[in-house]
Amino acid sequence: MAAGRPDYGALASMGALSAVIGDTADAYRMRLFNIAVPQLFGALGVTLGTLVHGQGWTAVAVVTAVALVSGMISSIGAVASASGLLLLLNAVVGAGLPMPGPWWKPPLLLALGGLVVLVLALFGWPLRGGVPERSAVAGTYRSVAGFLEAAGGPAHDERRQAVTLSLNRSYDLLLSHRTRRHGRSPALARLTAQLNAVIPLVEAASSAKLRPAALGPLSPAYPAAARRLADAVERGGAGRRAPGTALPGRTSPVLDLPPPTGPTERAVDRALRYAAEVMQEDTPDPFGATDRLGRPAELRIRARRTARAALVSEASWRYGLRIALCIGLAQVLVSVIAVPRSYWVTLTVTFVMKPDFGSVFSRAVLRALGTAAGLLIAIPVLAEVPRGWWDVPTLALLATLIPAFSAKGYAFQTAAITPVILLLSDQLNQQGFQLVLPRLYDSLIGCAISLVAGYLLWPESWHSRIGDRLADAVADTAAYVSLAFATAPGRDHPARLRHRRGLYRDLSAVRSEFQRALTEPPPTGALAAAWWPLVIAVERIVEATTATRVRVDHGVPAPPAAEVAAITRELDDLAGALRTGTAVPGGAAPEQEQEPAPAAGADGGTGPSGAGGPVTPGGPDGEEGVLDPLRREVRAARAIAAPAPG
Repeated sequence: MAAGRPDYGALASMGALSAVIGDTADAYRMRLFNIAVPQLFGALGVTLGTLVHGQGWTAVAVVTAVALVSGMISSIGAVASASGLLLLLNAVVGAGLPMPGPWWKPPLLLALGGLVVLVLALFGWPLRGGVPERSAVAGTYRSVAGFLEAAGGPAHDERRQAVTLSLNRSYDLLLSHRTRRHGRSPALARLTAQLNAVIPLVEAASSAKLRPAALGPLSPAYPAAARRLADAVERGGAGRRAPGTALPGRTSPVLDLPPPTGPTERAVDRALRYAAEVMQEDTPDPFGATDRLGRPAELRIRARRTARAALVSEASWRYGLRIALCIGLAQVLVSVIAVPRSYWVTLTVTFVMKPDFGSVFSRAVLRALGTAAGLLIAIPVLAEVPRGWWDVPTLALLATLIPAFSAKGYAFQTAAITPVILLLSDQLNQQGFQLVLPRLYDSLIGCAISLVAGYLLWPESWHSRIGDRLADAVADTAAYVSLAFATAPGRDHPARLRHRRGLYRDLSAVRSEFQRALTEPPPTGALAAAWWPLVIAVERIVEATTATRVRVDHGVPAPPAAEVAAITRELDDLAGALRTGTAVPGGAAPEQEQEPAPAAGADGGTGPSGAGGPVTPGGPDGEEGVLDPLRREVRAARAIAAPAPG
C-alpha cells in the first residue's frame, strides 16, 4: 500500500494464505517441507497460468493437463497433496486473472508471501529444536495414562482410540525424520526407543478390560507412574553416561508402584518398569534400533515404492482423469459462455474435487453453504469499508477467523476464507461490491460440475468399496490372532508386534473411511451406517487378542493351538463372506454350547477344538476360559454380519 502497488500485496498475501493453511505439522523440519515444497509447485502453477492467460483454447488445454498431474500426485502423501493443490490452484488464478508483468513477477510475489510465513514459522527452531518431537512422545505416554484410568470402564474404547491416534502421530513424526537422518541423530534414536517402550504398556492396559469387575479399576498409582514417565520424556536430556551413572540432567522417574496381584497388574508393572529403564539407557545405537513398524531403511524403500506405485496405479490415473474432466469442462464452459469472474468456477472445482479431502458429494454441498455464509460476511465489508489503507486492518481481522473456523469443519473454513479471497481479488480487478453475486453463481456452477462430472459419472463414487476394505481388515485380524499365540508364554513373536501396530493403523484408516462414507447419500451412506458396528467389533477383536496374549505371558494358562485355529477359521470365513456378500458360514456360534476343559499348561497343551468347543479356564484373577473373551467378540462380529432372520 505504501508503494502504491496493492496488486503486488494481494499476490504476496495469497502466497502467505496458502502457506498458513499448509502449516499443519508440529516438528520444525516437517513445517519447512510442508510450507516450502508446495510453494515451489504454486510458483510453477502461476507461471504456467500467466503464460497462457487470454489464449483461449490453449489455456483450456494447459489448465486441464495441470489438473491431471495434480490429481495423480495427490495420492503420494500429505506434502505431495498440498503441492498438487497449489499447482492447480495457482495455475487457475494465473490463467483467469490479469497479472502484473513481466511473467516472473507473479511467482516471485507469491513465493515471497510464503517465505514470510516460513521465516515466522521457523523462528524458534534454534531454541526449540526437538521440543515438538518430545512433546509428541510425552503426549503418547499421557494418553496411555488416560487409557489406564479408563481400563475396563465405559470410556475404555474411546481412550484406546485416542492412544492409537497418538501413536500414529508420534511414529509418523519420528520415522519421517529417521528416514532422512538415520544414524546421525542420537536424540531421535532415543525418542524412538522411548516410543517403542510404550507399546508393552498399551498392551498391558488392554488386558485390564478382562479383569473381573469385582476387582474394581486398576490402582491410580499406575496412571500416575505413566504421567511421571511422560514428564521425564518431555524434560529430555542429552549426553552419554559412564556405566553405573545417571544421564546428565536426568533423574530416574519414581514409579511408586503397588505389589502386583494378578496377571494384568504384573503386565502393567513390568511395562512401566521397562519404560523407566529405557529412560535411563545410553543413547541407543541408531543403526541397531528396530522400531515397531520395521527398520528405517525399509521405510525409506517403502516410501519410494509407494510414490512410484501411486504415479502408475489405476486409481491415481482415474482420479487424475476425474479432476481433469471437471476442470476441462469448467474451462470450456467459461470460454464459451460469458461468465463474470469465470476463474472462480474452476477454483471451486479444484477445492471440491481434491481427492484426499473426503467425500466429493459432501464437500460440494458444504462448499455451497460455506460460500453463501462467507458472502454474508463479505457484503457489509465490500459495501461499507473504503478501499485503500482500510483494507489492511480489515484483512488482518478477517484472517484471524480462518484458523478459528477451520477447526470446526469445511463449511466453516470456506465461510472464513471467502471474504479474504474476495478482498484480495478486488485488489487485482477493482470490482468492489459487484464481486458478490458472481462469486455465488460461480461457486454454484462449480459445485454442480463437480457433482455431475466428478461424482455421478464415476461408479466408484457411489458404489463404495468399504466392504472390501473391511474384509481385508478382518483377514488381517485373523492373521494376527494366529501370530499372537504362535509362541510359548514369555517368548513373543517379533512379527506380532509389527503386525499389531500396522493393523491398528489400518483400522484407524478404515474408521476414517467409514466416517467419510457416512456423509455420502444412499446407498453408500446407508451401507456404511449398517456396517459401522462391525468396524467397532473388529477393533474389539484385535484388543481382546492382545489382552489375552498379555495375560498368557503373565500367568494365565496358554490356549490349545486347535482352539486358536478354530477362531482363526471363523474370522477367515467372516472375511470371505464380507468380500463376496454371502451369508456367514455356520452363522453365529451359540453362546452356551461350551463346557469347561482341564486347564492347559504353560506349554499350550492340546485340547478339543472347533468353534464353540471346550475352552481353557482362566488364570489367577478370573474364572472364565482364557479364550472366552475373544470368542465373545468374534461371535458378536459374526452376528452383526449375519443377515436378519426373514
